Amino acid sequence: MSWAAVFWSGLTALGVAMREFAIHTHDMNIGFFKDISNRSYIIASCGIIFFAFLSLFFMGRVPICECGYIKLWHGVTMSSENSQHISDWYSFSHIIHGFGFYLLFRFIAPRWPVGARFLAALLLESSWEVFENTDFIINRYREATISFDYYGDSVLNSISDILFMVLGFFAAYHFPVWSIVAATIFFETFVLYFIRDNLALNIIMLLYPFEFIKQWQGG
Repeated sequence: MSWAAVFWSGLTALGVAMREFAIHTHDMNIGFFKDISNRSYIIASCGIIFFAFLSLFFMGRVPICECGYIKLWHGVTMSSENSQHISDWYSFSHIIHGFGFYLLFRFIAPRWPVGARFLAALLLESSWEVFENTDFIINRYREATISFDYYGDSVLNSISDILFMVLGFFAAYHFPVWSIVAATIFFETFVLYFIRDNLALNIIMLLYPFEFIKQWQGG
């Protein structure tokens, strides 16, 4: 069995387990969440982000781009500064993460207040940012995708990615589903047109790479 199959099996099992947990502990959760204030959710959110920051820093990730300056936007994907500044083409993918996490937790934990669902989404996104910057995933990107010069994100970029997920989550909370679906299609198409990559292709190439896609992206 390939590691991609193991990944998807594990992800499916996790989703089912979380759904069952939310259903079978419904009454307990409602009583528990009633006592949590918005201030507590904010403090917990900041704690999760701060823990991700510390984890990345002590993993040896550079705080900012080694070029020595900070840019609001960096649009050259085939460069050593990609994933080093505040935003880039892959920021759109993290907004879509927020869309997806909101819909995921609305499905598997519909009785949870939005604050609890947000904390779960934030924990998942922060965990991914840490995992993404391990040698295992960095090397996977370099071997299977066009990111030959990828050596991991800066801490600044990783925290910015988490905040873009936050933006996507609350956009999905406030706007109707059809508009979020339309925004996802637009972002994916827009980014694909300009850099021949997007979230969908990123997932495909990370889990089960196709050589013809890699050649097309590199062309």
